Amino acid sequence: MANKVYDDILQTIGDTPLVRINNILSDCPATIYAKVEYFNPGHSIKDRIGLRMVEDAEKRGDLKPGGTIIECTSGNTGMGLALAAIIKGYHCIFTTNDKQSKEKLDVLRALGAEVVVCPTEVAPDDPRSYYSVAEKLNKEIPNSYWCNQYDNLSNREAHYDSTGPEIWDQTEGKITHFVVPTGTGGTISGSAKYLKEQNPDIKVWGVDAYGSVFKKYKETGVFDEKEIYPYVLEGIGEDLIPANVDFDLIDLFEKVTDKDAAVMTRRMAREEGLLVGYSSGSALQAVLQLQDQLTKDDVVVMILHDHGSRYINKIYNDNWMMERGFLSRGRTIRHIVEAKAGEELITAAPDDNLRSVLDKITTNGISQLPIFQDEDPIGSINETDILNHVMGQEDKLDDAVKSIMQKPFPVVEYDYPGNEVAQLLSKTNTAVLSRDRSGKYQIITSYDLLKNLNAQ
Repeated sequence: MANKVYDDILQTIGDTPLVRINNILSDCPATIYAKVEYFNPGHSIKDRIGLRMVEDAEKRGDLKPGGTIIECTSGNTGMGLALAAIIKGYHCIFTTNDKQSKEKLDVLRALGAEVVVCPTEVAPDDPRSYYSVAEKLNKEIPNSYWCNQYDNLSNREAHYDSTGPEIWDQTEGKITHFVVPTGTGGTISGSAKYLKEQNPDIKVWGVDAYGSVFKKYKETGVFDEKEIYPYVLEGIGEDLIPANVDFDLIDLFEKVTDKDAAVMTRRMAREEGLLVGYSSGSALQAVLQLQDQLTKDDVVVMILHDHGSRYINKIYNDNWMMERGFLSRGRTIRHIVEAKAGEELITAAPDDNLRSVLDKITTNGISQLPIFQDEDPIGSINETDILNHVMGQEDKLDDAVKSIMQKPFPVVEYDYPGNEVAQLLSKTNTAVLSRDRSGKYQIITSYDLLKNLNAQ
């Protein structure tokens, strides 16, 4: 294929690949494809609407040269708008909520945007919400334009003109089911409108979160505030009904839990090579939950909204997952050792004086430390040893560590069973040592084991 040359980065938006899911759901009779939207320059599907909302605002005269773009965003729409602003010469101010990943906020700032973080657990009409703050900034700042992706119909029109036609062409018109994690509603409604115009029998499945109102509203027409409660999933579900959601085009909503979406997202990276964002896991999880409705003749296309690099410190971080009960710490000490990787092990040498060891213990808030010589553990010492030795005779703090050091802590492999490590600990042996993946020693104490046990 001939090399393509573009005048600017905005010309690379769209024409993202369709990739078959081969390993996960291998028992599902249908053919499952993923529309991998992180191939857009801003690494998400929201590049499509960011550019479209800006260009439509320019045509209407709502956005004038040198103006300020304001938007309430979970991060990805902000990225698309920021790219458009850079090329077109606008300033950006984005409001977001405090459940979004740090990586998203850092990327927005890296592109020159101002970011205002608002609380998540407030109603949309609360003056502190990221919707209300965006609206307020728009009123206060001259020559500004609030995109309001929730009610701005340029959102779904972008997908009617691009995403829908791309999917139809890529599947050669064979698509039977369209699966979309739903937030503002633009992707699912705009694409579905185009696809159903080509074939009214195509089933459109929206993916919803527990804590969101979409599913019940679709099924009953009732906006039930009792459905609203905090959840961790990003970029999916709402506590309001955006104008962009056309419920007549959506055949059903399937709810997915925070945990199932997170676990499936990680599986997609490890089993399919797709390092995708949190909402993408909810899409494949929904297909898993609904697979009994599929046949061998069905062709399913699901949307993978963004790239996993924005979630490295969240769903791709074992500790974050374990803190929320999404990932078991297992029966070995591997997770303890991996969590300590990169930390410097606090040690002493046999010829150090006890005063220096006591200083390390009190400064670092620890109770014991290993004694090393030539990078090998040769002994151990704890606070009780020092206390018993110097009580009433403070001059003994000048004695060498080797005068009272105990046997070295046992060294175990990092896949050593946690219950067996616990059996090694006693009043005289208060820790064990293990090597992390880089070969460096790490210390495991009873506190570490208890913390690990509490998170299982």
